[in-house]
Amino acid sequence: MPDPVSPFRNSLLPVDVGSLAPHANPVTGILIGRGGSLRLELGGEVVEGEMLLIRPGVVHRIGLPARGADILYLDGLAFPFDVPLARGLDCRQAMLADAVLGGAGEAADELRSQLTASWPGPPTPVADAVRAIYADPMRRMPQEELAQRLGMERTQALRYFRATTGQSFREFKRWSAVQYAAAQMKGGALVRTAAMDAGFADTAHLSRIFRQTFGLTPSAAIGALPLQEGHSGQRPVS
Repeated sequence: MPDPVSPFRNSLLPVDVGSLAPHANPVTGILIGRGGSLRLELGGEVVEGEMLLIRPGVVHRIGLPARGADILYLDGLAFPFDVPLARGLDCRQAMLADAVLGGAGEAADELRSQLTASWPGPPTPVADAVRAIYADPMRRMPQEELAQRLGMERTQALRYFRATTGQSFREFKRWSAVQYAAAQMKGGALVRTAAMDAGFADTAHLSRIFRQTFGLTPSAAIGALPLQEGHSGQRPVS
């Protein structure tokens, strides 16, 4: 049976710097400019707008308005459009995104439904695995455990996880760990402590993955990162 409540998180990254290094979003995200237009570039492709839904896995450059921007990450949401880089939100979607920024957690669920033709949710074993990874990112659940949880052969389980979450098993674990480390640092933890608690080899490892993920170093981003992320259907995005 499908899981009636999505296990996936919504997380918010305020961007208060003038530029981001080229990077690829790990999951589908909404880039929201503060009082100005955004400009995304990929080769000869240019997309502009005040609110842009960004395809994951595509390295791009971002031009930000003077006041910066906010990025709303929607874990587990398949990119719904056949465009190579990004697409602007319609009026209803933009209103919902604004509401999420204002702290209305229920708006994130409606926004997800607006961006998805249907959302049956992942099968319960996958949902349980997702929750377990979120709960203990340092442990880095082994592939054999995933296979056991899903009742499948290892290679089949890895393919099924990607098909139902939009990320490979390794990518999802790393994304969860980066989010956890960011929350730890926002709570006052030293970068090296956050790195160890999230299962990274050392500070340099975390910094490298952080920059690849967000286009920022931890020191450049940490002052603006939210302490807690909401869950779809549960807590609001902070």
